[in-house]
Amino acid sequence: MAKQTIQNLKGFRDILPQEKRARDFVAEKMRSVFERYAFEPLETPTLEYASLLLGKYGDEADKLVYTFEDRGGRRVGLRYDQTVPTARVLSQYQNQLPKFFRRYQIQNVFRADKPQKARYREFTQCDCDIFGSPAGIADAEILAVFAAVYLELGFRSLVIEVNDRQTLLDTLSPFATEKVNVMSLVQSVDKLDKFSAKDVKAELIRKGLDNSAAEAVIEEIEKAAPSDKLLNIVNKSCSLGVPQGAIKFNPKLARGLDYYTGLIFEGKIPEFSGGSIGGGGRYDNLLQDLAGVQVPAVGFGIGFDRTVEAAQELGLLPEQAAAAEVLVAFFDENLTEAALKLADKLRLTGIAAEVYPQADKLGKQFKLADQKKIPFVAVLGSDEAAKGTVAIKNMATGEQAEMELQQAIELIMTNRT
Repeated sequence: MAKQTIQNLKGFRDILPQEKRARDFVAEKMRSVFERYAFEPLETPTLEYASLLLGKYGDEADKLVYTFEDRGGRRVGLRYDQTVPTARVLSQYQNQLPKFFRRYQIQNVFRADKPQKARYREFTQCDCDIFGSPAGIADAEILAVFAAVYLELGFRSLVIEVNDRQTLLDTLSPFATEKVNVMSLVQSVDKLDKFSAKDVKAELIRKGLDNSAAEAVIEEIEKAAPSDKLLNIVNKSCSLGVPQGAIKFNPKLARGLDYYTGLIFEGKIPEFSGGSIGGGGRYDNLLQDLAGVQVPAVGFGIGFDRTVEAAQELGLLPEQAAAAEVLVAFFDENLTEAALKLADKLRLTGIAAEVYPQADKLGKQFKLADQKKIPFVAVLGSDEAAKGTVAIKNMATGEQAEMELQQAIELIMTNRT
């Protein structure tokens, strides 16, 4: 029998402890902001009926949905995004949810995409939305909570580019033809921040516009002004704490998805090399299209992986502490029970304690503490056990002293600050 290759499935990844702690730190910061802004947590199942997931975003997206038949003969699929399952929730529980439902969701999604650098088949999405209100205050709240997440993480150069999808459509509609509809124009204009005007003009001509119309499209977009509605939303968001200089009008911003109906925005960190870190907008008709429930909505999706990467790149993540604050060490099998009781007493005070799993030479136990970056070792010998004391070694200084248990507890806790 051929030897089995031991590795993870292509497009999926293992997240080892150090990276997992960094991700947990970012996720917890996000949760704290969402809940401070009175958003409620939501989770939906990993599996949904395939019929719910398919046919919502076009043929190309359908190819990326993992579907299969379960043991009950039902056609099911892995969660592709969080919007479609949330649309189901809003329809299914419409009599139980409050009128203005504010939800956040941090869960993994699955896409049968071609794996490449920084693109995985399983990844984390972070969504935040307000359902049920068409008012500009809801849009402003969404901009405010988006900004607050990044301020909480320590980013000070956040730029939120905003536009109004209706302004974009009004500007481009006069140039639409039978060959090139307005949404096709939007998709090309969306590339102006990534490609030169010359390249976008060439694309418009390839689609079917003549040279003068292609030039006019770019000229009109460049000189478009923010609508009164958009300015009102921006002013409200600043009243809610968004820094004045953080929001910038970008008439070229299109966010290619067809379902946006008003405000659209995208967040960027200028020093970060990985591109946009999230964005969103108002989508008042999408839930009707997805689940037959007419609910106005505004929200955003954060690029969770990119946000973690940006925080790492800019040095905003705290130095990773060890899982344990103290290692309980003993070198005599007869002291096993005493060592376990010592660990129990430490844990009952809230101290994270690891027990060395067997009696061994102290040198080996100190080496493990050093490898795991555990700051203290509590050494229990026969003398300490007889007197009810413990020897505490500070791994940073190398100093070791015998002391009462309460004194040891205070020393370890003091090290936290």
